[in-house]
Amino acid sequence: MKNHTMTAVGLALAASTFMATAALAADLPLKPLPGDAERDHWLPEQVNAPGKLEALQAATGGEAVKFSGTQDRAIEIALIYPSADVSDFWARNYLALTKRLEQLGIDYNTTEFASRQIEHSLQATYATQVEQDADLYDYVIFGPSELATQADNIEKLSQNDGFLTYVWAFHTPLKQFETQPAAWFDFSSAYGAQVICNYMLDRLGKDITIAMNRGIPGVTDNQRSGDFKDCVMEKGGWSIAYEHYGEYQREGGFDGTNLILQAYPEATVIHNANTAMAMGSVEAQVAAEKHKEIFSTGWGGTGLELDAIRRGELNATPMRMGDDVGAATAEAIKAHMEGRAEELPLVFLGRITVAHDQLSLEEIDALEKEAFRFSGVGKLKR
Repeated sequence: MKNHTMTAVGLALAASTFMATAALAADLPLKPLPGDAERDHWLPEQVNAPGKLEALQAATGGEAVKFSGTQDRAIEIALIYPSADVSDFWARNYLALTKRLEQLGIDYNTTEFASRQIEHSLQATYATQVEQDADLYDYVIFGPSELATQADNIEKLSQNDGFLTYVWAFHTPLKQFETQPAAWFDFSSAYGAQVICNYMLDRLGKDITIAMNRGIPGVTDNQRSGDFKDCVMEKGGWSIAYEHYGEYQREGGFDGTNLILQAYPEATVIHNANTAMAMGSVEAQVAAEKHKEIFSTGWGGTGLELDAIRRGELNATPMRMGDDVGAATAEAIKAHMEGRAEELPLVFLGRITVAHDQLSLEEIDALEKEAFRFSGVGKLKR
């Protein structure tokens, strides 16, 4: 087995973000989901018993410990997720999941059901298909296009006792569910919003005018964009010139940025709520030769974003230690197969830091190696 050794940057990052994510998991207030405030509420993350999150984080970041049981066949895993989008989050965590399973000595087969972020009905069709074919699968991993939109499908899958259901990219269990998924695996967008807010306030100061390329109305954008907006307005006295909903698409970021550059020249900062919109925004700024004048953010710290930072086209991004989600899911599968499911948290949170253009290339490289320790640095080859 090849051992994973963290760099000095990675060790420092692990110490700081481990404490922050653990603290966040202990105190998340109830909030209404948009559009149905009477029905849809998050469960507080106090549902994690003390120590469970930390234990899974430690297992995820440590050297693999082989599966202690035996298998008479390979386990079957279905993945329903928007992996056809620009962001490499989904593909990387697929690789982190499968490589960690291999390290753990677990035989597996996977079936992928891909969509784009905006293809809600296609995801619903996939969920129905997998639910009807329950005898084919042992584990179902669902990355919802949007939590509120896919809530009924998540609960339908969770209620099927033919397999275990895990949710990727959300950490907000819904209070109305009679049956919760076995676990939620994510990076906290609310925590990420605070991280990037504090960084930008420290770097840029007070009384800044900003424009925003937001995603799709819902939980994710409420945290990534709404919490960020509230933070910079309350702590820094920033003002919002314009908010554009780009539906998490590259074209949305491109069109929104062109509009901002033409109609709101007073905006010196552009916030982008995901990788795809950030890449579209950067494209529009470079075409207009404005990328040196605008401070631009992305979201997630994907390979595309880090390359844009290296080129001087993107300034900062809240960077997830991206492979944590897939690796933690593999550890959860192992725990379930060993009869230790009660040791697992309901909500797993990965680490987040800020990658920015004031870091050296060596520092960015070290962060990237830690974040993508399973899926690999550079362009994905699948």
